[in-house]
Order: sequence, then structure tokens, then C-alpha cells
Amino acid sequence: MDDAAPDIETPLRPLTGFQQAAVALGSIAMGAGMTINFVVVAPLARAAGLTEIAVAGILTLSTILYTISIPVWGRLADRYGRKRVMVFSLFAMAGTNMAFLFGLQAALAGFVTGISTFLLLAFLRVFFGILSPGLQPASFATMTDATTPKTRAAGLGLLGAAMSFGSIIGPAGAAALAPFGALAPLWGSIALCAVCAVIIGFALPKSVGGHDSTRPEPLRMRDPRVMPHLLFLFSYFAAVGVVQQTLGWLIEDRYDLEKAASVQATGTAFACLAFGMIAVQFGVIARYKPDPRRMLPIGLGLVALGYLGADMAGPFWVMCLFFLIVGCGSALAVPSANALGSLSVERHEQGSAAALLSAAPPGGFIIGPLLGATLYMGSHNLPLIVSAVAMIALCLYATLVTSKRPLQSTPP
Repeated sequence: MDDAAPDIETPLRPLTGFQQAAVALGSIAMGAGMTINFVVVAPLARAAGLTEIAVAGILTLSTILYTISIPVWGRLADRYGRKRVMVFSLFAMAGTNMAFLFGLQAALAGFVTGISTFLLLAFLRVFFGILSPGLQPASFATMTDATTPKTRAAGLGLLGAAMSFGSIIGPAGAAALAPFGALAPLWGSIALCAVCAVIIGFALPKSVGGHDSTRPEPLRMRDPRVMPHLLFLFSYFAAVGVVQQTLGWLIEDRYDLEKAASVQATGTAFACLAFGMIAVQFGVIARYKPDPRRMLPIGLGLVALGYLGADMAGPFWVMCLFFLIVGCGSALAVPSANALGSLSVERHEQGSAAALLSAAPPGGFIIGPLLGATLYMGSHNLPLIVSAVAMIALCLYATLVTSKRPLQSTPP
């Protein structure tokens, strides 16, 4: 037993700083690609003759398939190696987005029209939902194996910060590339994914999988140790999805803005949120590595405060300030919840647990936007209020239950 304590402080599969940065670069590419899709694909698909409901249906179908496929890809990463899955997923993301782009070009040129446009784009988007989800579980598991319980939240937070940074450069890149053509931002996203796949392929050590006896059996979603954390994160991201779906409408209606000004203002609010996440990740979490049990309720409380403040905000700059607070809280809450979930199992199972938990964000974003749209139709204030109440409830649970649990499970 004396040898067990030092082992806890040694990563299972350590990575250099450069290698961890390469993994984070993949998350940047994914974040940028997703936000470029929101900025570019939705209006272009409407220009191709699809209604807003049809566009939402295509994207929702893709998200559902993406969520369902994440646990499968997590098990494939355990079996065949995480680097292989990360590289494959980035190339798959590039390839499926390229196929979707060609389909969109055909629709814009009038080669396909009406219901054929919907069926073609939906069919192409299915391949994105099935083939590209492996990056998230594989990168989370890789970072989990490369960190110790003390550095876990900082390591997983790095991936979250990378996604946030990608969400900033996505719209910025779209604006920079738009003068070269309406579809140029999508080509930029495709190139970024391919380049990141090559970097990861060369930077990371040889992929371990297959007959590696140190890997345990993959965890099941209903594992009682992980399930509470999975439901916790699912609830969190469903509440976040409620706000993200309706924020643009709220800003447009509250400040009586035209479409172009509304898009710019909404992007500014999200940029403030992302800036808060990045500042806290690198200024607090990476530097001080605080206990995730303490960070979690504080982060949730800040998110709730930000939502309530944004609901009552008068001038737009005040709303932006409260979304900066939301970003700071998110940077504390999300990596802490992921770290605590991975630490709920035995040490050799923690990579699989982290991969399983990565299904929570897309799962929440299936329910959240639909709920948000329904609430907004009832009252413009409801999405922020309901999401704030959800964060308060999660904060109470984190304070009364999660914070009382030991930081790492111990063998029986």
C-alpha cells in the first residue's frame, strides 16, 4: 500500500507541454468549425430555399447522432488507440464538412431544389454525426491519463479553454474569409481540421490500444459511479443551451436592433463569455490548480448570478459584463465537474470515465435549444430565469453532496 500514494501523483501516460498543446489544438479546430457552421451554414441553407425549421431539423439530427456516437467512439479509442481516433475524427470532420459544402454549393447553384435539397443536406450531415465525434472522448481521455488528481481540472480546463478560443476565432475567421466568397469560411475550417490532424499525428506518442492489458473494460453509461456526474453535466449544458438558443433573439428584441447589428451584438456578448473562460482558465486554474470540489459551487453560483444580472440588465454593456461573469463561472464549473466525474472511478478507469462524460455537452444541446425556444415564446425573460434557477439547484447539490465526497475513489 505504501507504493500506491506516490503512484497517484504520477500520470498514467504523461505528455509534454507541447503534446498537450497539440491535443488542445484539435479542440480549437472543433470549436472554430462548430461556430463557423452556426454563422455561415444556417443563413446559406436558408438562401438555398430551406426554411428555418428545416435547417434546425438538419442540425438537430446531426447533434443527436453525434451524441449517440460519442460513447461508441470512446470505446473504439480504448480499443484502437486514442491518437488514431483523434486523427481519424479530425480528417472525418474535414471530409464530411467538405461533402456538405459541395451539397450546399449544388443547392445554391440550383442543381437540387425543394425537398431534394433537404434530403441531400440531411443525408450528408448524417455522416458528420456518425464519423466525427471521436475527437471529444479521445482527447478528454488522453488528457485524463496525462494528469494527476491535483492537475486534472487544469488539464481538462485546457480543453474547455481551447474550445472557447475556437469559438472566438470561428466567427472572426468567418468575417476575415467572407470577402473571398460566402463558402470560404467553410473551406478555412476544413483546412484547419486537416492541419490539426497532421500535427496530432506527428506530435503524440504511438497510439496504445488493442492488446494493452492496462486498459480496463469500457465503462457503461449506466455505471452508478459515473451516472450522477453525467446527469449533472447534462443538466448544466441543457440550461446553457436554453440561453444560447435565445440570446440573439433577446438582444434583437430588447434593444430593437436590425439583423446585422443583432448578429454583431450577439457575437460581442458571446465573445465576453469566452474571454471570461479563457482568463480564468489561464489566470486561476492553470496557475493555482484549486480543489475542484470548491471550484464547482463557486462557478455555478457565478453562472447563476450572470444569468440573473443579464435578465435585469439595462444598457447593452451591462449585459456584456454579466456574460463575462458567466464565462468566469463556466471556467470554474465545467472542468471541475468533469474532473470530479473522472475521479469517481478507479484510477485505471478514469480515462474511460472522462470519455463517457464528454457526451454530456452535445446531449444537453439537444434538449436545451428546444426548451429555450418554447420558453421564449411564452416570455422573453423566461430562458434566463429558468436557466438561473437550474444553476442555483445544481449549486446547492454541488455544495451539499458533491463537495462532501472524497477527491478520489480508493480501492476496496
